[in-house]
Amino acid sequence: MIRSHGEFRALRLAPATDLRRALEQAALRPTAPAMAIVTCCGSLTAARLRPAGANTALEIAGPLEILSLSGTLSRSGVHLHLAVADADATAYGGHLLHGCSIYTTAELVLLELPGARFSRQRDAETGWRELLIRRRRRFW
Repeated sequence: MIRSHGEFRALRLAPATDLRRALEQAALRPTAPAMAIVTCCGSLTAARLRPAGANTALEIAGPLEILSLSGTLSRSGVHLHLAVADADATAYGGHLLHGCSIYTTAELVLLELPGARFSRQRDAETGWRELLIRRRRRFW
C-alpha cells in the first residue's frame, strides 16, 4: 500500500463527447501519474461495454443514465467499469469501451494522487495488463 494526498479535479463533458476517450485524455496530464474516479453522473446516447468473461462488446441503445463509473487512470492505461440504466430501469454493467457518447452531460470528479505512480503490466496468471502501484519519485 502506498499513501498519497490527493487533489480533486472536476470536469463536465459536453454532448457527443466519447466518455472513455475523454478519460484517457485526462490521464495524459503530466502532473497526474495516478488518478482515480471519485464520482460520475450523467447520460449516454448509447453504451458499449465488455461484460465479465466476454470477448465481445455489448451494445446498449439509449438514452441511458450513468449509475456508476469507477476505475483507475494513468498514462499507461485505464481500467474503467460503468453501470447504466435504460428507460425501463434495466441496469447493465461492464468494462467501459470506446463508443459511449455523452447525451446531455457527464459530471465527473477525479482524484489525482501525486505521491503514487500507476502503470499497467501483463500478469502471467490473469493474462491481462494489471495495475502496478509504485511510489512516485520526485526530483526537485
